[in-house]
Amino acid sequence: LGFRKEAGFVGEHDRDNGTPLPDHISARPEDLPRLIDGMAAFDQGPAQNLDAVIAAAILAFGFVYIHPFEDGNGRIHRYLIHHVLAMRGFNPPGVVFPVSAAILDQINEYRGVLESYSQRLLPLVEWEPTPQFNVRVLNDTRDFYRFFDATPHAEFLYACVRRTIERDLPEETAFLQRHDQFRQQVDAFIEMPERVTDLLFRFLHQNGGHLSKRAREEEFAALTSDEAGRIEAIYAQTLGRRDHQDRS
Repeated sequence: LGFRKEAGFVGEHDRDNGTPLPDHISARPEDLPRLIDGMAAFDQGPAQNLDAVIAAAILAFGFVYIHPFEDGNGRIHRYLIHHVLAMRGFNPPGVVFPVSAAILDQINEYRGVLESYSQRLLPLVEWEPTPQFNVRVLNDTRDFYRFFDATPHAEFLYACVRRTIERDLPEETAFLQRHDQFRQQVDAFIEMPERVTDLLFRFLHQNGGHLSKRAREEEFAALTSDEAGRIEAIYAQTLGRRDHQDRS
């Protein structure tokens, strides 16, 4: 556990001889403690006076360029976006602002933003391959990870935040409302545990509003044919048309 002890890079290896083919070279392991301490100091100091989205972009993308761990850097990077926004009151307490869904839905644009700095950084890093098919950084690169132009990163994150507010959150709210309507209408004519109603909903949602023959004979064998048909009709009434639009 803890920071990685060796150099790191993002990229591939030559198929013939295993030579590293880096798209991005991470910060040197000996620089990691000072770089991460600097990030924490920036978060507690100057970042407090910045717009929440700008602060999140600088901290989260700065972290992923440093790449301090052997694994999990991308997940922590996306967590930092959520954390910084939440700590600055961007979303109500207890409400997760699902901006990472918008990020992952625009994965090519996201990669382009990452590469906007990595491609400019790579020619400045002097390195050589190691016998373990890793890289060894030969020059002092610490400042390359302390200072970078985060304009494209902030612009991308602003666009993701806007999409989340204008599209994703309203769609998710409407979906949850339709889910509640479905549950209420099913409960009004047949008594079943809440977990079974939720399971019904998931099966219908995954199968275009219909219960498969297997589902009727196994998970929902207690339902009569009329009851199953009525439940499908309720789903079509409350979610069917919208569900079709979401899938198309």
